[in-house]
Amino acid sequence: MLLTVDLERLELRPGERLLDAGCGEGRHCYGALERGARVVGLDLDPDGLRAAVGGLRRRAGELRSMGEMLQGNTFHLPFADASFDKVICSEVMEHVHDYRAAARELARVTVPGGVVAVTIPTATSENLYLRVGDDYFESLGGHIRIFRPRQLAEGLADAGLTTLGVGFAHALHTPYWVLRSIAGLPKADESRLVRAYRLFLIRATGSRFMTRLEGILNYCFPKSLILYAEKRAQPRRARAA
Repeated sequence: MLLTVDLERLELRPGERLLDAGCGEGRHCYGALERGARVVGLDLDPDGLRAAVGGLRRRAGELRSMGEMLQGNTFHLPFADASFDKVICSEVMEHVHDYRAAARELARVTVPGGVVAVTIPTATSENLYLRVGDDYFESLGGHIRIFRPRQLAEGLADAGLTTLGVGFAHALHTPYWVLRSIAGLPKADESRLVRAYRLFLIRATGSRFMTRLEGILNYCFPKSLILYAEKRAQPRRARAA
């Protein structure tokens, strides 16, 4: 299963509650379920959710766990404060205007001491796509900013999330999106080269050698960057004299 967030590094444990904000088709939800977590995915796209929620529920039932998906907005998460032990927000922040407000919502629903993983495209890959075509940024629902890691870390810090470390992922996907940008995103799937590279990626996912190779290439030209951050525990109030 192709995951951007390293669930080992997230320190996800059986029985913990995990939110995947911007879950898409739920790849991180499935990965978390397999590790024994109780999972909620949230996304704006109702069609994607309808296609994915049935399978997630079935797998959760097989594992005697909990797996659910809801339609919702990252700016107004429909959960009480401190509802989740771990939170994932993958490839969302580059789409929203007020990423600092979104970070505050992620922090709000995380328990003190809980860990949040936020992934964004790297600035290197984004600038590369921009050089070969404008569709990547001008298409409906496209990216509205190119992040620097420090910029995202500062936004998380303002929300009360202390960055613990950084990771990189999906180097083999960088050329794929270059090819799609060259072909023009609206008609990229018509390109034989794009289709051939996609088939290569599917096969590479199941190859241990390619997985190890990508792990090395992630230090050269990763597509995605992951920040792992901890919600600071609330300071104890001084006792009245």
